[in-house]
Amino acid sequence: MIQEFKKFISRGNVMDLAVGVIVGGAFSKIVTSLVNDIIMPVIGIVIGGIDFTSLSITFRDATINIGTFLQNILDFLIIAFCIFMMIKMINKLSNLMTREKEEAKEEVKKEEPKVSEEILLLREISASLKASAPKKSKKKETK
Repeated sequence: MIQEFKKFISRGNVMDLAVGVIVGGAFSKIVTSLVNDIIMPVIGIVIGGIDFTSLSITFRDATINIGTFLQNILDFLIIAFCIFMMIKMINKLSNLMTREKEEAKEEVKKEEPKVSEEILLLREISASLKASAPKKSKKKETK
C-alpha cells in the first residue's frame, strides 16, 4: 500500500495539479488586489463614492445585505474579465509562437538540399559519356 501511495504521489499529473493549485492561489491574490486596490477605487470615484456594501433592506427582524451581494457580483465580473483578457493574451502569444515555429519548419523544407561538387562532376561525366557514345541503329542490317 505504501508503494502504491509513493507511485501515486510521484506521478506527474499529481505534481502538476499541486503546482496549479499553488499558482492559482497566488494568482487569486493578485487579481483580488487588482480589483480591490486599483479598479474599485476608480469605479468609486466615477460613481461618486457610493459604497455598495452598506446597502441593505430590513424586513421585519431580518437584514438583507443586498449591497454586499452586489459588490460580490461586481467583483466577480471584474475578476472574470481580467482572467478573460489574460487568457486572450496568452493565446495570442501561443499562436504567435506556433506560427513562428511552423514558418521556420517551412523555410527548412523549402531549402533544396545542396548537391556536392563530386555529385555534380559525376553527373557531367555521365552526360558527356552518353553524348559521345555511338548510337546503335534499331534497324537490322540485311545482307
